[in-house]
Amino acid sequence: MSALTSTAAARLAAAVLFVFAPLALAQETPPAAPDPHEAAWKAAGAAMQPGPTVITLRDQAQINLPEGYGFVPPKEGAALMEVMGNQTDGNFLGLIFPQTDAEWFVTVDFDPAGYIKDDDAKEWDADELLDNLKEGTEQANERREKMGITPIEVTRWIEKPTYESSTHRLVWSAEIKDKGSSGEDAGVNYNTYVLGREGYVSLNLITSVAEVEAHKPAAHELLSAVNFNDGKRYSDFNESTDKVAAYGLAALVGGIAAKKLGLLATLGVLAAKFGKLLIVGVVALGAGVVKFFKGNKEDGTPA
Repeated sequence: MSALTSTAAARLAAAVLFVFAPLALAQETPPAAPDPHEAAWKAAGAAMQPGPTVITLRDQAQINLPEGYGFVPPKEGAALMEVMGNQTDGNFLGLIFPQTDAEWFVTVDFDPAGYIKDDDAKEWDADELLDNLKEGTEQANERREKMGITPIEVTRWIEKPTYESSTHRLVWSAEIKDKGSSGEDAGVNYNTYVLGREGYVSLNLITSVAEVEAHKPAAHELLSAVNFNDGKRYSDFNESTDKVAAYGLAALVGGIAAKKLGLLATLGVLAAKFGKLLIVGVVALGAGVVKFFKGNKEDGTPA
């Protein structure tokens, strides 16, 4: 075989460079960092436990999660809360989503506050409690503004506080909006609680004003599904040995609640703007997360 001329060799070298240079560059380019939002949603979908099932709430209680709902455990739930702009603390136990749509979800917490006396429920004034809630929310705004978060305000009751002494369950809900806004995107924290011997379980449904009436039945169904374990029930309280909370039931609607609203109100407001987009975003993430919300099955495995 005759040797290549210098011209032919140069042309061959140029051709090789043209073909392989892009591959070399591609190999040198580091892979794009994973999207934390996408990663959080996918992890939540993979960890989600679909109902019907029993969810253990530490050593305190259980939720008999009905069909049509999915529970995201604390680790994955906290990561999901973070990418949605919210913080969690040591009381956080997870999230509950509907498997039919993504227009609401519920945060699940257990607060080891101790035994909360409920005597004040007989005499409380709803208007006074609303004023307390507004005042507490205003105080919490100082912290929100330092964090660069839009201050919020409580405007009215969506549902006035009601307490059922026979089951030790409390329900109340207030409208929340960005301070000074028109309120078109107002959000709702629909709060439900069940008291126990050593504290209380809270289920906070996050939705919008426009959707809250449609979602109330789900909140009550989930509240009814919570049962404290033997020895942990409100009726098991032992006055001689047990810790009594430093506040009464009204604080769960006033000062203590304001702190929770300071944490979750952004999410409540976002739900009105973001809720309709969740399904669209989830579809883009792949079938695993779509199953998470839709409750479908593929290859015989549960969503």
